[in-house]
Amino acid sequence: MRTDRMLLAAAAAVVAFALTGCGDGGGEAGRIPTAGDGATSGGTSAGQASGSGKDEVAAYVEGRRAYVKCLRENGIDAPDPDANGQVDLGDGVALKKNPAFHTASEKCASLSPPVPEEIERRLAPKLTPEQIKTQFAFADCMQKNGAPDFPDPAPDGNVYGDVQWDSTTAAAKQAARTCAPIIGQPVDQGPGKG
Repeated sequence: MRTDRMLLAAAAAVVAFALTGCGDGGGEAGRIPTAGDGATSGGTSAGQASGSGKDEVAAYVEGRRAYVKCLRENGIDAPDPDANGQVDLGDGVALKKNPAFHTASEKCASLSPPVPEEIERRLAPKLTPEQIKTQFAFADCMQKNGAPDFPDPAPDGNVYGDVQWDSTTAAAKQAARTCAPIIGQPVDQGPGKG
């Protein structure tokens, strides 16, 4: 469920940014993919990658190249994706107001593949031992207070992959309220704005 992932991401982000701020993105600095030719500046073809998750990452980056190419063909000046397939489109607020971007992103959405777990790991914030302890405490609290299917974090404190747990039950909602202070969230968050 999307809300499940959002709650997990929010928990990780709150812990990561509240205690230390942004971490570095890691990645492969010497390899810069281009949208046109499928090769990287490091001299290795994206299809030659091998090993754990490497083929999946290469396919993801190639898919992101196709997405960027489509955006360009539909009037959006998008930069090449980086080695992790990330595309810096600049000011998100301006893009949301741009009808041409909405049209292009709808036309091109099917070309952008889901983010593989290896990329999630590369881009995840590096947590301190204290933050990792907090993530495990939050998961333990959730599991003991009505959300037994709440996922355990990986040893680095982050949660990866297609995680699903039922956040819609009354018990899970109560667990979220009970455990919110562990990650620095207010117990009653009130109605959303929008």
